[in-house]
Amino acid sequence: MSSTIMNTTISCTHDGSAHRLWTDAISVHELRRLEFIRATTIELNNAAQHWEVEDWRGRVRFIAKSRAACLEWEQENLQVG
Repeated sequence: MSSTIMNTTISCTHDGSAHRLWTDAISVHELRRLEFIRATTIELNNAAQHWEVEDWRGRVRFIAKSRAACLEWEQENLQVG
């Protein structure tokens, strides 16, 4: 059995909003009402047969053969803080 250590940063703004890259590593439901806005989408490009990470403007930020690699890229490159 292997274990992975994941650091999660929660950044709070002056209005009390909290921002972080979503994982199930910690439960945030006790913090109040939740609202999620995705910074990226990960979708399969059917024609090219690879996965793409797109930002909110529709720009492709990362390409990989596996969705897991795209999720790993998000963790490494989009962490708040």
